[in-house]
Amino acid sequence: MATTEERMKILTMIREGKISAEEGAKLLSALSEDKKTSRSPATRASGEPRWFRVRVTDLVSGKTKVSVNIPFGLMEWGLQIGAQFAPEVGDLDFEQLKEMLQSGVEGKVIDVIDEEDGEHVEIFID
Repeated sequence: MATTEERMKILTMIREGKISAEEGAKLLSALSEDKKTSRSPATRASGEPRWFRVRVTDLVSGKTKVSVNIPFGLMEWGLQIGAQFAPEVGDLDFEQLKEMLQSGVEGKVIDVIDEEDGEHVEIFID
């Protein structure tokens, strides 16, 4: 199962130039596939709310800068509003995120470290 530590190690290797971004993407994808096959899918009762959660943490202090929980039904609207305050959000593929939600994907779906801005961005679906 892919741990945050394993993903961080791959991202560090990319940052240090030990592997290319393409190689890192393949490794992260392989870890993600391994996680999918090693865990049985969680069942969710119909009508149970789905949430899209965004966390932005300061890398230096470790303090949470942004913590937003958006109901699935308002996700697209919430991301459009979020893009006004964090331009990086505008680069997300809304259609891919919708597909993930509709297919039942759960857990951490995006984990990005922005060294330039000193931020750690995590997006969860649950």
